[in-house]
Amino acid sequence: MNEWSPKDISKNKNLDKSAEEIGMGGNLIPNISEEKYRKRMEKRKEVQTERLKERDKEKGLIIITTGQGKGKTTAALGMGIRTIGHNHKVAIIQFIKGGWEPGELLALKVFGEKLKFHAFGEGFTWETQDREKDINLVQLSWSKAISYLKDPKYKLIILDEIIVAIKLGYIEEDEIIKGLKLRPDLTHVVLTGRGASKKLIDSADLVTEMKLVHHPFREQGVKAQEGIEY
Repeated sequence: MNEWSPKDISKNKNLDKSAEEIGMGGNLIPNISEEKYRKRMEKRKEVQTERLKERDKEKGLIIITTGQGKGKTTAALGMGIRTIGHNHKVAIIQFIKGGWEPGELLALKVFGEKLKFHAFGEGFTWETQDREKDINLVQLSWSKAISYLKDPKYKLIILDEIIVAIKLGYIEEDEIIKGLKLRPDLTHVVLTGRGASKKLIDSADLVTEMKLVHHPFREQGVKAQEGIEY
């Protein structure tokens, strides 16, 4: 489908503004009668219906979860499970993790052929202590990722910690951006890892930054625990 025209953009901005002005309802709107509340929510429903009507396009999305906070891989896996729930295939390639068998791998085995999981890495840089080997493993991971990106049978490809691999200089960012263009039109790709560059962010359709507020490892001396870190 074609991109929105300037007229479409203006119309949808106005709809978004109307929705924001009306609000979500509930107790966020105090001191209002039930009748006025009902009419206000009726108006919000009309605006929301029109907003959904205007947003009728489909495309394969480039999705980034980045930031210093926890939950980047977890969010990606949630999308993977949701995709499998709609009877589509998912491939997960872990670029840095892999020095130990994570809980994700143990749990996701139940999905059988609906999900392919590859962890070529051998752990963090301070564990491997072998830069050349790490680079070779990242390149192997990317080769496997390309094979899935080109395969129309897979609806979602998760490239876990690939942003860290870019940040470490193990693979070129431009190579990643170019490779993502090889996928079919409706294939989604999720890239995770802290430190996403502006260029990578600008190439994406959906970007979420996890913000760190508290961390038990740093603040309380709590070790990595099953189900939380792995």
